[in-house]
Amino acid sequence: MNRWSGRLTGAATVVALTGTLTVGSLTGGTAAAGGQLRDYLVFYADGARDRAVAAIRAGGGAALSTEPKLGYVVARGPGARFVEDLAGSDAVAGVSSDRRIGSATAVSATGPAVSAAGTGASDIREVVLADDVEPLAGRQWDMKMIGATADGSYATAPGSKKVLVGVIDTGVDGRHPDIAPNFNRALSRNFVTDRPKDSKGQTFDGPCEFKGCKDPADWDDDGHGTHVASTIGSPINDLGVAGVAPGVSLVNLRAGQDAGIFFLKPSLDALTYAGDAGINVVNMSYYVDPWLFNCAANPADSKAEQLEQRGVITGMQRALDYARRHGVTLISALGNELTDLGRPKTDTTSPDYPADSTRVRKVDNSCLNVPAESKGVIAVSALGTSGRKAYYSDYGLEQTDLSAPGGDEYDGIKDPDVTRTILAAAPEHVLRAQGLINRDGLPKNSSVVRDCRDDTCAYYQYLAGTSMAAPHATGVAAILLSRFGKPGKGGVSMAPADVQRLLYATATKKSCPWPRRYVYRVEGQKFPQVCEGSKSRNGFYGRGVVNAARAATVTR
Repeated sequence: MNRWSGRLTGAATVVALTGTLTVGSLTGGTAAAGGQLRDYLVFYADGARDRAVAAIRAGGGAALSTEPKLGYVVARGPGARFVEDLAGSDAVAGVSSDRRIGSATAVSATGPAVSAAGTGASDIREVVLADDVEPLAGRQWDMKMIGATADGSYATAPGSKKVLVGVIDTGVDGRHPDIAPNFNRALSRNFVTDRPKDSKGQTFDGPCEFKGCKDPADWDDDGHGTHVASTIGSPINDLGVAGVAPGVSLVNLRAGQDAGIFFLKPSLDALTYAGDAGINVVNMSYYVDPWLFNCAANPADSKAEQLEQRGVITGMQRALDYARRHGVTLISALGNELTDLGRPKTDTTSPDYPADSTRVRKVDNSCLNVPAESKGVIAVSALGTSGRKAYYSDYGLEQTDLSAPGGDEYDGIKDPDVTRTILAAAPEHVLRAQGLINRDGLPKNSSVVRDCRDDTCAYYQYLAGTSMAAPHATGVAAILLSRFGKPGKGGVSMAPADVQRLLYATATKKSCPWPRRYVYRVEGQKFPQVCEGSKSRNGFYGRGVVNAARAATVTR
């Protein structure tokens, strides 16, 4: 479901207002009623595993397995009463249902068809520098903004194959011609199993494409993850676009369903695997919670719902901590709800699973957007072509760490312009399924671009969102890791704290607009937002705009 800060809901309404808005969001639901059996992740307090297992049994449940790395038990129990019984045990830190809890959606704009043809050598080279870099480089205003150009970072620091960049998303199309040269198939993993229908028998992921409903690790039926991966590290190969760090290795750590929905456990599994496999940096262009805001003790929620939200906060923090301790730099999209995350007031979109569960509830700053507001995570807001914060981007003095191009089709203009959003790779089969290209392979509207070199054609799509901003920061982090990383488990190693320090040091400082209360005007509606803080750190831009050119030349 597409959500608009509780103001507008439903895909049709959002398309009318936002065009290409890509919402990296997660949705959720309430516990089962009565005695219906359901699987849960029961997070136990330090040293309290055995007592937690005893509490599970006392509540009529059964412990199925244990994950000692993150401190939880996979249990099966009889619905809300079971969860409420667990809430009375001091051995239990939180409980979350092992089910659908989120989504990363992509909505495309429409317009006249556009096709571009590229030329070049028949062989694919890792790095080939030219004045125009790539055939579609002229459309990549975002790369110019951060200095990822032929005379900028590409010239001296395109990135090393030894740097492993994990994309925790809906999957990555590792067969895409502008992804494949940098795709690490051996390390890529898919942590989800497709579900054709949801718990109510409605179409969810749709028919399974592969045996056992398990997609291969180089597949993406949504397109969101492929777009993110392309922005990070599409190679310079005389085809299409180039990413921020065109020489690094891309690793698919799929945690999202075909439908763009995320379950908690795959997210935990992806982060744990990243730490164990030597992944250097992960991009998380989504937020994880059964609710828009996770509140540990909101009086508007039942005891079971409070415990469920504590489970997501606790579980994700443990997984993030585990990955960071093992050398993984953590980067997240901030969110697309036009909300000051330091002063949230109302949540009108949660819980939205099952579909008729949504209600209005009051929230406050104790409620968290996860993982953007989790500890150790670098959260990124989105900018338009003018460099101004995008109208849809969340913000907040405490929450915004960095800013990066995410696109804004209304930036400084009355009528939307899709070319003011972010162009990156898209899977052909997804575009065909969405009806965005015709039988002959030609794009039907301006949100899609085709580029061909000799007998190879590839597709690209314009999208916008903080989902698109975060991978720019991830790419800059990969540049820093390429330059300063020491030999390590996967290839290189560098403390996440050092990567974070250099990301902040190389960012271009940007002041709040004046007056600080800026009024965005979109489709006749006004959205006032207030920027707090100084030039060195503020709620719109954090510590500044990521800068690939500076990252390519900075000294430690």
